[in-house]
Amino acid sequence: MPNIDFKQLFHRLTSPYMIIDRQYRYVAVNPAYEKAVMRMLPELEGRSLFEVFPNDGESGKALRDSFERVFATGETDTIAYIPYDIPRPAAQGGGMEKRYWTAVHVPLTDDEGSVAFLLQNTVDVTDVVRLREAASLPYRSYSPETQLVERAREAESAHRSLLAESAEFRRMFEQAPGFIAVLTGEEHVFTFANEAYTRLIGGRQVIGKPVSDALPEVTGQGFIEMLDHVYTTGETRGGEGTRVMLQTASGDLQERYLDFSYDAVRNLEGEITGVFVQGMDRTEAVKTLKHQRLLLDELNHRVKNTLATVQSIAAQTLRAAPDLVTARKDFEGRLVALSKAHNLLSQTAWDSTTMRSLVGHELGHYDGSRISTSGPEVVLNPKASIAVAMVLHELSTNAAKYGALSGEAGRLDLAWRVDEANGDLRIDWRETGGPPVSAPSRTGFGSRMMNLVMRGELNGAVDARYEPQGFACALTIPYSSYGRIKHVD
Repeated sequence: MPNIDFKQLFHRLTSPYMIIDRQYRYVAVNPAYEKAVMRMLPELEGRSLFEVFPNDGESGKALRDSFERVFATGETDTIAYIPYDIPRPAAQGGGMEKRYWTAVHVPLTDDEGSVAFLLQNTVDVTDVVRLREAASLPYRSYSPETQLVERAREAESAHRSLLAESAEFRRMFEQAPGFIAVLTGEEHVFTFANEAYTRLIGGRQVIGKPVSDALPEVTGQGFIEMLDHVYTTGETRGGEGTRVMLQTASGDLQERYLDFSYDAVRNLEGEITGVFVQGMDRTEAVKTLKHQRLLLDELNHRVKNTLATVQSIAAQTLRAAPDLVTARKDFEGRLVALSKAHNLLSQTAWDSTTMRSLVGHELGHYDGSRISTSGPEVVLNPKASIAVAMVLHELSTNAAKYGALSGEAGRLDLAWRVDEANGDLRIDWRETGGPPVSAPSRTGFGSRMMNLVMRGELNGAVDARYEPQGFACALTIPYSSYGRIKHVD
């Protein structure tokens, strides 16, 4: 097959042709176009058409709308009849010259298949229009040429009416809260996608591309197979809360949940020509529902644990108390400590508490001038929060009854730190200046509970010491049992 010099072909065409880019700037014109608009390529190249031939009226708007349709849809657009005045060069007297045109606008794509340029073939029908005007004088009849122009004017008028209606429908679809797209052909090529759909897919431009090219990540997720089924059979397909992985604007894959429907698009003969896509992004609603289910399951679990804890506290308190009044007072105090830990957890939807807040709640009603506390901001998970709260309550109650806080001269120093090597949490409780202390002859409920909680619940350790200067206790909790470090002061 012989090689064809398309550049020479373009310049030898007898009909006016020009090419513009997406900013409506001239890229190329042939000699026939230069003659029609009375401008040479050096005067046009790189300049916007609307800069060279300004028109703020209906004709200028119609021309701009036609350009935008071609760039947006990738489809050819025709203006059958448009009056568009052009300025005469100064050498020809200047001023504006009234002209009439017929124009066809054709999209030109780049290597990626996106519309990059627009080719216009325009025909100057001014002389024919003037024949029609002459034919409108008395005793004149229409010539075939003038009848053709009249039909062109009528066709263009009808075309603009249809475009106005189409633009209104397009505007409504664009602003619809749900996502909408129209796919054409067996390869499911995008011909329309509204703003909601564009947001859903990370702002990607998909017009003119098949789904498999525009959204490669959906391949293998079952959606293209559903589109094939709808296009082949005409049967509707869809889903509710369906999971899909979609690419974000940054290029990462993100989990989304969609309600959607695929419906067949048919022509006037009933043949399937494409697929209409519509739906809603329900990701946040689905995630909220899943979170609520997890919270309910967790709540049921924790209620059972709490009831078991209360049952154990009641049994042990009644067994160890010397009388009913003491038992009631001890039992109420332990329930209050448990309640405080629950209140702190409720503030974070049972996610966590901090060591500092637990200490503040358990020791806040004692004389602060006799208590010093220090340590990093350690975050405790719910299980560790309740356990540590109960231990602190037992220690502070014992200090108030028998230890440093029972008199007026004693002091309490409470410090906690995190082992840099393994992340274990160490809590040091030290009382000084109180009554002399000695190891009890029998193990009370408080001691048993601390050992049960620290060793059984948290897999930790308790080192209680009855020193001459006062009671001291070191608690160790493995990192895996309490949570994480928020930050260190």
